[in-house]
Amino acid sequence: MAITTTSRSSGQTWSVPNILTYGRVAAVPVVVGCLFWPELPSMRWVALGLFIVAGITDFLDGYLARALSQQSALGKMLDPIADKLLVSSVLLMLVADHTIMSYSLVAAIVILCREILVSGLREQLAEVKVSLPVSRIAKWKTTLQLIALGFLIAGPAGDAVLPWTTNIGLALFWLSALLTIYTGWDYLRAALRHVIDE
Repeated sequence: MAITTTSRSSGQTWSVPNILTYGRVAAVPVVVGCLFWPELPSMRWVALGLFIVAGITDFLDGYLARALSQQSALGKMLDPIADKLLVSSVLLMLVADHTIMSYSLVAAIVILCREILVSGLREQLAEVKVSLPVSRIAKWKTTLQLIALGFLIAGPAGDAVLPWTTNIGLALFWLSALLTIYTGWDYLRAALRHVIDE
């Protein structure tokens, strides 16, 4: 019995969806490293390429987990963590190089605060055996957020190829921040309902 359990656990740990998630986590320090030299267009393009690949794996890991019947508790735990690590790290680097500045800092703060809020809510609800599933609007929010950050990573290097690249990124960034507020409130309301019931 112990051998069977270990084998199954090992298989789930190294399933294709989980490997894609591990890759997304591994991409975070590389993308951050590239953004340490934001004045070099080549580094911005490398960071953008890695970020796009990481974003694609965000879609693929969930799709493959369902298609291959390889959904696991580990995958469900790591997937949102990988997203938060990627988004938060890129946000900090874009603020540091002043791609995101002035009033747009408000949008960045809103997004970071929402991520912390939802993580705290999930941790609290886990103690009472209640899950907080990802809503469809939250998935749209994440997609829009990744697209916005992609434009902003390209930044000045992108402006040289496609004028208004940074401005497009900032507009999408603000839109994703508005969706972030909505989904954050939605999660908070659902969590409070469970806590009050308890």
